[in-house]
Amino acid sequence: MANKLAQENSPYLQQHAHNPVDWMPWGDEALQKANEENKLIIISIGYSACHWCHVMERESFENEAIAETMNRFFVPIKIDREERPDIDQIYMIAVQLMTNAGGWPLNCICLPDGRPIYGGTYFRPQDWQQVLLQIAQMWEETPDVAIDYANRLTAGIHKAERLPIAPIPAAYSIADLEEIVQPWVAQFDHNDGGYTRAPKFPLPNNWLFFLRYAVLANDQPVLRHVHFTLEKIANGGIYDHIGGGFARYSVDGKWHIPHFEKMLYDNGQLISLYAEAYQQKPNSKYERVVSETIAWAQREMQAENGGFFAALDADSEGVEGKFYSFSKTEIEDILGDDASLFLAYYNITESGNWQEEHTNVLHCDMEADQLASESGFAPEEWHSYLQEIKQKLYAYREKRVRPGLDHKQLTTWNALLIKGFVDAYRVFQKQEYLALATQTANFIAKNCFSEEALLHQPADRNRAIAGFLDDYAFTIESLIALYEATFEENWLSKAKSMTDQAITLFYDPAEATFYYTSEAAGDKLITRKSEIMDNVIPASSSCMVRNLYRLATLFDQEDYLAIADQVFANVFPQIKQYGSAYSNWAIQLLEHVYGTNEIALTGAHANAWREELDRQYIPNKITIGGTKSSLPLLMDKEGLESKAYLCRNKTCSLPQKSVVDLLQLLNDNRDSSQIN
Repeated sequence: MANKLAQENSPYLQQHAHNPVDWMPWGDEALQKANEENKLIIISIGYSACHWCHVMERESFENEAIAETMNRFFVPIKIDREERPDIDQIYMIAVQLMTNAGGWPLNCICLPDGRPIYGGTYFRPQDWQQVLLQIAQMWEETPDVAIDYANRLTAGIHKAERLPIAPIPAAYSIADLEEIVQPWVAQFDHNDGGYTRAPKFPLPNNWLFFLRYAVLANDQPVLRHVHFTLEKIANGGIYDHIGGGFARYSVDGKWHIPHFEKMLYDNGQLISLYAEAYQQKPNSKYERVVSETIAWAQREMQAENGGFFAALDADSEGVEGKFYSFSKTEIEDILGDDASLFLAYYNITESGNWQEEHTNVLHCDMEADQLASESGFAPEEWHSYLQEIKQKLYAYREKRVRPGLDHKQLTTWNALLIKGFVDAYRVFQKQEYLALATQTANFIAKNCFSEEALLHQPADRNRAIAGFLDDYAFTIESLIALYEATFEENWLSKAKSMTDQAITLFYDPAEATFYYTSEAAGDKLITRKSEIMDNVIPASSSCMVRNLYRLATLFDQEDYLAIADQVFANVFPQIKQYGSAYSNWAIQLLEHVYGTNEIALTGAHANAWREELDRQYIPNKITIGGTKSSLPLLMDKEGLESKAYLCRNKTCSLPQKSVVDLLQLLNDNRDSSQIN
């Protein structure tokens, strides 16, 4: 018989609907049951594409004896971390405080009121059973011990990522940046790119910071390492050379063997990163990665309503990576006479380059394209030939049992993808990328609102989950990006109205912080958290602050500027402690130090001039334009005559008559104090 998860929309929760565990979804019913029966709660958190979540399900949650223990002594609650990131944040911090580690599956045992007393990640079945019995015995015999520990642990959770209100510096300096960057670059892996660690995550925002920093600071060694890293990632098995798109991370230090799950949020950000890297240094590999990843998203992840699904599983037929790996014999049978060059190009071996599984994960060396030239291919011929070969392998692979699809449509992740589409459009000038961005923004507008309030995902038959700060922050960011790509001010007006709403819902002026959950949220958790540290996805607070700075400039909003300045000042002392975990804040620091170029393009050629300007790499810019506007920077610059202005700190240059003239002015005015 199915448990209470059978009626849930989340694929992850549905995966557990037929476990012998009496799982309940998070909600009043489960919490009331725990309170009335004075039972401890098991909060078990994961997501549908999580490999070790599947393993623990098979080993423990489908085990009748373990299920009996869970059902007798506990109220088991199963949570999809992507559906309820607010709950996940709290119990992840709890487990990190208890164990100095975290991850998924996340399993936390709590008092009937939800305060945690014990937790961890993956447990072997015998260990999980032993933990359950010991804690059940403690709760029966010495409940005061559990309550005392819960009090102390909950106090620690309250303090986590709470920052004091700091004085706002008169200015930020290059010395501040160097203090952050010097210990950070010491972690660079000069052999394989990225950082000297394994597993390796792409961390797109980290490399976006270093790309912009290297150009603004003219730091050539850092710039070389950024491009070296991006090539290594694009060459590695973490990139799907057959179907496009990136896996979440590689389990080794060489980007070779991925943890095969594909997440929408990674790919949206990596599209942005590779597009911007191409703009700074054109590289056909970057362009190929962007076009193939967008094609993958459109082909495999887009729903009929125009939005995009959340993830593809790492496993198929119960085996991790089975869908994506090949034997040498398979390649030879599929490609025939073309096999030999392809086998060499992608390092395919008889015994398998993924030795643990005796199969092959495609990856190529940095010098792989020399094989093409040595075989007599011109660059364009090789590109066409490679696409033809890939199509044959893709057609063969499509006959396999596909990995599971998580069909959730998350507002935040769709917004990240919109930003990726817009960035790709501006660099590669392909209208279809802008059309995808517009279509996805319209999906959010149509499906992810309840009246005027943003939702975390489209409402289903069970509930409508109110938007969290990241839903607002990244949607606002995507709307600002759409404005800068089109000069259509309706995007900007939507961004501003959402910003005003976000300040009302999430900002606490007394604490000078943005909370992750809304003040109006009906679901009261054991604490209200701020999300400060940037992770694989930048923190919602850092994104919101960067939006406020941008909109303060666009609308001359002093109140936006005041909030952003104070929140940034609070976080600033933390950045130097661990740059990688504050990379989006560090990007904002770049703009404080080097200034922001406000570029106004007016007249009939405004859009054409924007396209011309986008062929140049100017990392610290805001672009506005059109023939008629209510924006302060454009109000006295209207008309059909095309002109370009360079503005900084509420002071604009004389009108320039071409983009060439504007670029010359930019070169002449690297120091913002010279603009007058």
